[in-house]
Amino acid sequence: MVTTTPSGSSAPKTNRIGLTLADYKGAPSTLCDGCGHDAITAQIIKACYEVGMDPHMVAKLSGIGCSSKTPAYFLSQSHGFNAVHGRMPSVATGVSMANKQLHLLAVSGDGDTASIGLGQFCHIVRRNVPMVYIVENNGVYGLTKGQFSATAEKGAKAKSGVLNELQSIDLCSLAIELGCGFVGRSFAGDPKQLMALMKAAMSHNGTAVLDVISPCVTFNNHEGSTKSYKYAKEHEIPLHELGYVSFFEQITVDYEPGSVQEVQLHDGSRITLKKLEHDFDPTNRAKAIETIHKANEEKQFLTGLLYIDEQKSSFTDVMDIIDEPLATLPESKTRPPKAALDKIMAELM
Repeated sequence: MVTTTPSGSSAPKTNRIGLTLADYKGAPSTLCDGCGHDAITAQIIKACYEVGMDPHMVAKLSGIGCSSKTPAYFLSQSHGFNAVHGRMPSVATGVSMANKQLHLLAVSGDGDTASIGLGQFCHIVRRNVPMVYIVENNGVYGLTKGQFSATAEKGAKAKSGVLNELQSIDLCSLAIELGCGFVGRSFAGDPKQLMALMKAAMSHNGTAVLDVISPCVTFNNHEGSTKSYKYAKEHEIPLHELGYVSFFEQITVDYEPGSVQEVQLHDGSRITLKKLEHDFDPTNRAKAIETIHKANEEKQFLTGLLYIDEQKSSFTDVMDIIDEPLATLPESKTRPPKAALDKIMAELM
């Protein structure tokens, strides 16, 4: 039976909390036509819709750069903060401390994260603040005419013909070294894999880092670029086929015995890993780092869930943050009486 509106047309399909896909959209994109960032935005919208996330309980965070403009293009009814260049993780930490009930969804770029914000990135991972941290990685500074970023591979060719002579920073390998409990990599042109990784990351209790290769059609999609659509498609090596099993959906899976590995997340939801070419264990930290390094040496574009640690405690758990958000506490609880302040001052004497 199809529900219809008074005019007789079919009613928009809704998710488990009664919202339509349109409820998760934002303003029209102002990025270049064909930009990989817009493809990522589309998957963020679909992922939030499919997991049934309440937009009002989402805090969108970003820094500076083409990537950091994208939160305007999704979840228009959520909270948002566009931070200073490279300083988004500090703001995210503050948001988490003030209201741990909010879902933190951060979008950054390879410049915002791997260059000016590298120190901040390291500390957000070290603290394990509960958030999805998406790096829209195109290897160039798109807002300043396409100079190489810190993630550009050595030997990559710029649109001007200049070759990059510096070693690159692999954010996935770095995140695992720092102890991140959820690390994945995908490609803006692979919506099926990206969707599965996003939905899984949204269910992870801690910092979930997703490094997404997102070609810049204006400055880094030419012959010789290692971040172009053509290069990524020719060199992508999927570790496994990814599917996501939501905890609120009834799922039946048809697979051969021994061909699937399930990774259970903190809320009981699972990522289903269908092994294709080799048996990869995303819970083996040392093997994950070794696999990434080997792929980099062989110029392979490795995608999939690279590492997950189910036992790592999140920042809000370690800090024992109360359930009631700081923002909703009454003045009687946030403003100590004079007697309490006098006692503190006396103890300092």
